[in-house]
Amino acid sequence: MSENNLYKGFEVELFTGSLNSHVGVSDDIEKKFSNFVKEPDNRNVEYITTPEKEYELLYEKLITPRKHLRQWLKKKGLTIIPSSTLCFRHDVHFQRSDIDNVYHQFIEDNYGTSIATSSVHINIGIDDLEKLFAAIRLIRCEAALYLSISASSPFLNNKITDNHSQRWIQFPKTPSEVPFFVDHNCYINWIKENIANKNMQNIRHFWSSIRPNGPQRPLILDRLELRICDFVHDINLLLGITAMLELRILHLFDNFETLDPLTASILSIDELSKICDQNEINAAKYSLDSELIHWKDGKKVICREWIQKLLSDLSSTAKKFNMKHLLKPIYLVLEEGNQSMKWINQYKKGLSIEQIMKISIDDMINNENKGV
Repeated sequence: MSENNLYKGFEVELFTGSLNSHVGVSDDIEKKFSNFVKEPDNRNVEYITTPEKEYELLYEKLITPRKHLRQWLKKKGLTIIPSSTLCFRHDVHFQRSDIDNVYHQFIEDNYGTSIATSSVHINIGIDDLEKLFAAIRLIRCEAALYLSISASSPFLNNKITDNHSQRWIQFPKTPSEVPFFVDHNCYINWIKENIANKNMQNIRHFWSSIRPNGPQRPLILDRLELRICDFVHDINLLLGITAMLELRILHLFDNFETLDPLTASILSIDELSKICDQNEINAAKYSLDSELIHWKDGKKVICREWIQKLLSDLSSTAKKFNMKHLLKPIYLVLEEGNQSMKWINQYKKGLSIEQIMKISIDDMINNENKGV
C-alpha cells in the first residue's frame, strides 16, 4: 500500500430474519448498537464504516459489526439474510421503522416495498473537485460491471425472477434521468432545479448508480459514492470490488485524456447517459453474460470480457500499488459465476430458496469464524 491510496468507506445494508422469513428488528438494533441505523422498512438495517486507506483495516471495519450483530440476533433466533431482495415469502406491505419520520412517510406512499432491498455503497475519498467529477463520469460509464460482479438477488417473494439483480430492476432510480455532470456547478444547478420542481424531496433523494457525496451536499463534496452493488456477503470479494474501483480511479488520474469520457468517447454526453442506463438494466438482467455497449466507441461487448480487459488494463497500476492480490476474488467470480448465478444453478438442481439461503448463511458464519 501507499500513502497515495485513497480513503475508502462503506454503507452496508442488511436484511434480518429467520431461515424462512424476514423479521424486522431495526428499531431494536439501532437502540442496541451505536454504529447501526434504521432503514425506512423495518426489515432493513445499515452500518457505516469510518474511512481507511489500508485494506486490512477495512476488513476489520466490515466484519466486526456484522459479527456483533449476528451474536445478538442469534439470541433471538434470528440471522442475517444474504439476499439483496426480500427472497422469502413476505408481507408485501411496507413495514415502517419510524412512524414519525416524514421522509419515510413519503417513501412509503410513493415507492412501497420496491425500496426494501439491501446493498453496499462504496465511498472513495476524492477532495479535488475536477478529479471527483471526472471519476464520477468514468465510473458511471462502467457501473454495470460492478453490479455484474456483485449480483445477489435473483429471488423475490419465494419465487425465482428473470433477473440476476432483481434489486436494481425494482429499485426506483430517482430522478429518472441523470445527466453527465461536466463540472461542480453543473451538478449544483441540477440538484437545486430538481429539488425546486419536486423531482427530489431533498438532497438525499438522489438515488442513482453513482453520485457525489460530502459533508454539505451539493456545495461541499469530498467523495465518490458507488451505489449500484448488491449486498456482497464475501468480504474478500467486496474488498476486491473496492480495489478494482480504486485502481480504476488511480488509473484515471494518470490518464485523463484517454479515460475521462468527456474527452475520450466518440459519443455525446446525452448518448452516454442513455447507454449507461441501458447497460445497467442489461447487467441487472444477465450480469456477467450481458451484452453491453462500451462508452468509448459505442460497440457491443460481453460484460465478462469487458471486466477481463479492464483487469488487464489495471495490472500495472495494481502492481505499482501492491494490490494485485486483492483482485483474486474477482477472477474467481469470472471463472465460477457471481452469487446470483450460483443460486440460480442450485435452484435449477431442485433446491428450494430456503435451502439455498441456509447454505449461504452457513458460509457467511464459517467465514466470519475463520476470519477469512
